[in-house]
Amino acid sequence: MTKAAKDLSQENEALKKALRARDQHIAVLEEKLRLALHKRFAASSEKVLPGQFNLFNEAEAISADAVAEEATTTAPEHKRKKHGRKPLPDHIPRTRIEHDLPEQEKICACGCRKTCIGEAVSEQLDIIPAKIQVLQHVRLKYACRSCEGVEDDAPAVMIAPLPPQPIPKSNASPGLLAHIVTAKFQDGLPLYRQETMFARIGVKLPRATKANWMIRGGDLIRPLINLMHETQLGYDVLQMDETTVQVLKEKGRAATSKSYMWVTRGGPPSSPIILFTYDPSRSGAVPSRLLADFKGYLQTDGYEGYSAVAKREDIIHVGCLAHARRKFDEAVKAQTTNKTGLARQGFDMIQRIYRIEREASMRNLGHAERKQLRDEKAKPLWDEMRQWLDRSLGQVPPGTLTGKALGYLNTQWTRLIRYLDDGRLEADNNLAENAIRPFVMGRKAWLFSDTPAGAEASARLYSLIETAKANGIEPYAYLRQVFTELPRAESLADIEALLPYKSNFPR
Repeated sequence: MTKAAKDLSQENEALKKALRARDQHIAVLEEKLRLALHKRFAASSEKVLPGQFNLFNEAEAISADAVAEEATTTAPEHKRKKHGRKPLPDHIPRTRIEHDLPEQEKICACGCRKTCIGEAVSEQLDIIPAKIQVLQHVRLKYACRSCEGVEDDAPAVMIAPLPPQPIPKSNASPGLLAHIVTAKFQDGLPLYRQETMFARIGVKLPRATKANWMIRGGDLIRPLINLMHETQLGYDVLQMDETTVQVLKEKGRAATSKSYMWVTRGGPPSSPIILFTYDPSRSGAVPSRLLADFKGYLQTDGYEGYSAVAKREDIIHVGCLAHARRKFDEAVKAQTTNKTGLARQGFDMIQRIYRIEREASMRNLGHAERKQLRDEKAKPLWDEMRQWLDRSLGQVPPGTLTGKALGYLNTQWTRLIRYLDDGRLEADNNLAENAIRPFVMGRKAWLFSDTPAGAEASARLYSLIETAKANGIEPYAYLRQVFTELPRAESLADIEALLPYKSNFPR
């Protein structure tokens, strides 16, 4: 081969390589576009009905057993919903309004007076706008009339003491504080909107005043948060997640900088504890500091910021299967009409594992029984998926969504299967994600925190509300009792009695 021919051949190979790279790049961009359009216009649910897709049309079939299982799966019998309006709750007070016939219509055609033989009752739901009142604390004064004018031994005037208040020297009662805190952190009503709502009933409560009350309220409940933190770290199963929050006035940082709200969910299963912690950083130093006294199973998503603390010998890192499923789901949604390939197969295998988790939930299995069920049914599926994954790696470019899903499943494998070791563990980190969701939804309304002190107070108040909800306690009634009793607490036992998972609170 002449030098010119050799150079031409090398040039052709270089062009072919460049074209292949371009085609792959275009394919990745088209995938991203289809996924963006799907997120924008289509349903976001990852649920799929059994048999919705023809799953095994390619050579990479999972197994004949999987095909048989899918073929024998039947949809649940359709249950027709009952029609009609649901009755109004019995605990709501009733006001009786009687409607009677005119006197002339109570006379029968025969001339006799008709007798009332019963009544027909229909109910309407009514509402009375918020009622606001002023609590006057009248402190009686006492002095001795006989000692008047005696200079040496004249007793001082005595006055009845004012009970300890949640915010001393303010006009905020425990009930008002509980109302404002619940409205913002439970119902997502920003303080400026609450200001206009109070104005409609004739009360001027500036936003700045309420913001100061939130910070003071967050400081008040600090002892409860500290006890909850100690209890949470004392149990050996913990889930963790984080999300962004914007703080406008933070020293040395621009107002547009991202800060973070970290959430931990743990504690005994019968007394779940959810704690929020504000920090301007997302670095691995934050979980290392928060979990300095923790030993046991730590479940997180795949964010590498948790790797440092997970390297400790006394911590076992557990992965999140929901994140792996989500990546395969996105890969399926980004494809065109051919949705029966590797992405679809990976998604379906994970769905089969989740069906076992749903079975354990529906049967209300204990921890030991759940582990036994996983050993019998889930572990063989994981072994099967490992073989499928080894065959599939390298079949698609790593930059595609399918390639990324396969890569995530492979790198997270040892963490993902860790939940099989203990029946107390969940297959995913969804409980922590669900715990942080109210904060994310509220953030859409109030947008940002003004200062770090406000963000820290918000973290404590969110912690108390979400822990109360997780233990089946109504937040407003609980906060009203906390703001009433906590200022009067004189001992550790008094404070512990106010923890949201104590049995003295009605559920």
